[in-house]
Amino acid sequence: MTETGGTTETLPGARAELIAAATTAAQWIPTFPLSVEDPTPASVLILFGRLDSIPARADDLTVAADLDVLLQRRAATLSSHPGQVSFPGGGRETADADEIATALREAQEETGLEPDGVEVLAALPEIPLSVSNFLVTPVLGWWRKPSRVAAVDHAETVEVFRVPVAQLIDPANRYTSTLHRDGMTYRGPAFDIDGTIVWGFTAGILDALFDATGWALPWDRTIERPVTV
Repeated sequence: MTETGGTTETLPGARAELIAAATTAAQWIPTFPLSVEDPTPASVLILFGRLDSIPARADDLTVAADLDVLLQRRAATLSSHPGQVSFPGGGRETADADEIATALREAQEETGLEPDGVEVLAALPEIPLSVSNFLVTPVLGWWRKPSRVAAVDHAETVEVFRVPVAQLIDPANRYTSTLHRDGMTYRGPAFDIDGTIVWGFTAGILDALFDATGWALPWDRTIERPVTV
């Protein structure tokens, strides 16, 4: 993981594979139940680029060792998804021109990245999220010109990091998360990155996207671990 800027080159294949996956997003984008009426429009930025100084541990897998994705850890005091790892993003504001503008503004406010360095590849289909009553548009981006990133407002974001995709798809780092709530058990994909757990909405999107791009490797879905909220 690193927070420094890096090269402006693009990875052979990875950008094209993301664009191809976006064209079929309606077939693979995950669904989450929405039980509350009149949800708030929101966007998240799913930003891929080239890890600039720290190589992925598993560089013999199906993706290049320096391909990474930008994630952040939310503050534990937030009312929505406290302490969880997430993509940069948030609710739409009246000044935002569209869903893409929301994603770029929120990412800049939360991580300090320069929006001009981001190439927007696609706005994916909206995903309803009942826990926070958001209707979320995932915006897929490619980091043409990486800029320095770090938590801007620690009341909202406590950590910003770039995770090697090869480390995320390593089967040793994958398992099924279980959440027990209101007499029900919810299961979903999860990633364990050196003790940093990615689960829920973010993990569901990454899991589906890795399958769609062809980057995913077989992993044991029968391994289950509980998560706490």
